[in-house]
Amino acid sequence: MALHLIKLCVGCDGIDDLVAWIDARLAERRRRGEEEVHVHRTRMSPKRVEEILDGGSLYWVIKGQIRVREAIRDLRATVDGSGVPHCDIVLSGEVIEVEARPCRPFQGWRYLAAEAAPRDLRGADVADLPVEFLRELAGLGLL
Repeated sequence: MALHLIKLCVGCDGIDDLVAWIDARLAERRRRGEEEVHVHRTRMSPKRVEEILDGGSLYWVIKGQIRVREAIRDLRATVDGSGVPHCDIVLSGEVIEVEARPCRPFQGWRYLAAEAAPRDLRGADVADLPVEFLRELAGLGLL
């Protein structure tokens, strides 16, 4: 069964903001002649690689709510310019909205079991709703 990761999307004001940021990063990679993939670099490398690569996603927390996910394509060990090891999480670049769920702040990333992951919101158009409204709907069990 797939194992997921969860990560705070720091500095992001909403789903549209995240999508624009991903598009800008992909355009920059294209301009430099690099592989056109969305890569998120993190300091710590997950140990449960096989489970994550078996269909796992990175769930993004935006403004205190789990809001979207991106499929994880690969986990690559890398070293930065200072010689410090990192992990590049290679993502699909396709942002999929999920049921909004409150999430407290944390540092780095965390594992998220498949049975604990929020459901996809295919076809539902909630991206433009205010976060406070989504929290209230989730609290009422309507999302």
